[in-house]
Amino acid sequence: MIRIVGLTGGIATGKSTVSGMLRDLGVDVIDADVISRQVVEPGTEGLAAVAHRFPGVVGADGRLDRARLGARIFFDPAERAALNAIIHPLVQEEFRRRTRALEREGKSLVVYDAALLIENGLHRQMDAVVVVTAPEEVQRRRLMERNGLTGEEADARIASQVPLRDKVLHATWVVDNGGPLESTRAQVERIHAELRKG
Repeated sequence: MIRIVGLTGGIATGKSTVSGMLRDLGVDVIDADVISRQVVEPGTEGLAAVAHRFPGVVGADGRLDRARLGARIFFDPAERAALNAIIHPLVQEEFRRRTRALEREGKSLVVYDAALLIENGLHRQMDAVVVVTAPEEVQRRRLMERNGLTGEEADARIASQVPLRDKVLHATWVVDNGGPLESTRAQVERIHAELRKG
């Protein structure tokens, strides 16, 4: 039986950094964000459904215009919920397919890297949950630098997710990624050692 560990965190807390460290340690990681992009590639049922519900978000090249879609959903919880209702089941189906494939290969552990793990109630299906945290001012600064957002836009994106203090309540382990990378790596290695012990 394969053990499934959920990995989540707030926006710009450095979840991808932790995911990369786990991969470096030889852990199989399934990234929900990567799957969510694949299920709306040109020609997919996902893109057709999104285009139908959100007219004008497909560019002239036939690809999803993520910036245009993002502008429509980030300030509107109802629109965001409508998008999740389309994408989420497709992502879950693909996640289950990939997990079954790893299990057939004899793998005993997989990490599911998903930003909305807790928002979507998926933490209940996990054998354990890792939550990556960072102080809100660090999240805000990273978002502004990484995405070129204004302070207001960064705050709206942070506010669109469940607060970190609430996510932590569901954590088996918490990784504080607000400091130096060496500190984060040490925390990840400690968790990995515990996972290997089973």
